[in-house]
Amino acid sequence: MVSKALADAKMEPFWLDRSDRPETLPPLTAPRKADLLVVGGGFTGLWAAIQARQAAPEHTVILIEKASVASGASGRPGGVVSTSVMHGLSNATRIFPGDIAALEVLGQENMRGFMQTISENGIDCHAEWGGELNVAIDDSQIDSLRDEHALHLKYGHNAVFLDEAALAEHIRSPRYKAGVWTKDVAGTVHPALLAWGLKQLALKLGVEIYENTPLETIDETGGRMRVTTPHGSVVADRVLLATNAFMAGHRHIKRRIVPIRDRVLATEPLTDAQMAAIGWGNRQGIYDMRTQMNYMRLTRDNRIIFGGRLAYAFNGDTSPPIDRERETYAPLAGAFFETFPQLEGLRFSHAWSGAIDLSTRMAVHFQRYFDGKVVYAGGYSGFGVSASRFGARIALDILNGSHLPESKLEFATRLPSIVPPEPFRWLGAQITMNALDTADRKGGWRLPWLKFVSALGFPLH
Repeated sequence: MVSKALADAKMEPFWLDRSDRPETLPPLTAPRKADLLVVGGGFTGLWAAIQARQAAPEHTVILIEKASVASGASGRPGGVVSTSVMHGLSNATRIFPGDIAALEVLGQENMRGFMQTISENGIDCHAEWGGELNVAIDDSQIDSLRDEHALHLKYGHNAVFLDEAALAEHIRSPRYKAGVWTKDVAGTVHPALLAWGLKQLALKLGVEIYENTPLETIDETGGRMRVTTPHGSVVADRVLLATNAFMAGHRHIKRRIVPIRDRVLATEPLTDAQMAAIGWGNRQGIYDMRTQMNYMRLTRDNRIIFGGRLAYAFNGDTSPPIDRERETYAPLAGAFFETFPQLEGLRFSHAWSGAIDLSTRMAVHFQRYFDGKVVYAGGYSGFGVSASRFGARIALDILNGSHLPESKLEFATRLPSIVPPEPFRWLGAQITMNALDTADRKGGWRLPWLKFVSALGFPLH
């Protein structure tokens, strides 16, 4: 069943497979000067360029992208958006208990600003605001889910706990035992359409965007930063490195970032009968509590986007050949049909992998270089489609001298732990990924190993 379902899948992101994909802009071919240079045309870079021009329209803002906008990680995620800016409430409580109240206020403000930008600028990114749904797949997870619900209520979220019977009224899967539905200020977007819409907004605001323009070198000259590209250069007062899992801009970035990939599948559009079989009338973004988590959402034409199953390639390769082989996606397809056995016979239209900038924090952090003239913002570890707007805002303030009260909080000033270099990084990743893949089914040595990795800073179990 699985091999047949994958037989005709295109090995490319569903989001980017569109006839209305915008034309790539010309590369930089001359020397330029700027107040701010943004390196990277993903969500963090686009939000930074937009917010910088909105705050200071008189400043010259240049953005360079090594390929084209949305061709990297920003054109590949599930597209679930929420108020969390620290990879979920439980993670935020784990890493910044002293900042959590402020982070919750900031996260809700960020999401409302995100929604307002989309609305006011007519960005048609297929936004749906059905909320987000976290589900337990085992009775042993229900207590943790209740704790998660209590946290949501404590910080003012409109969240409801759903037992197995109530959950079945929202989504029908034999795997799901309970859920927490966070109703407000959360939902799903089409990530590529969002990125392309932000690109057009940035251009409208006067941002200069150069695509097919990779950064080659960066150095300081005369108190300013000089960035060279294959056919041009930019001298700027400040530089934001919005390069996430690709880590361009400084050799030390990789000490705190592990570039991993997750697998993603898109189904063919579901029929009315198939939609009725699974329910999902409120169309929430959904993620489960498995050790090797799966997440899913619906598209406008009722495809299911289904993702999960992390992988790491030696030396952080973000696009190894294995990611373009159909067999690679068979375990994920198997998990899909275990989740929805009533959809047997459904085929997948697309299969792809997306790069994730994993850090021990599991949330954005800020690395400072060249006495603060250069800042790297990254490490979202997934869940960055909406959190990237927040990360860009804080990064800009840090570049401007950290005037906002939130830029002085621990989350903005503390760095995540350093990750061991290769080959130890690769070896540890292989053991960990194997444990993640089989922990829920086989247990044994896997659970102690995952607890050990969690003790090192990665909250995997």
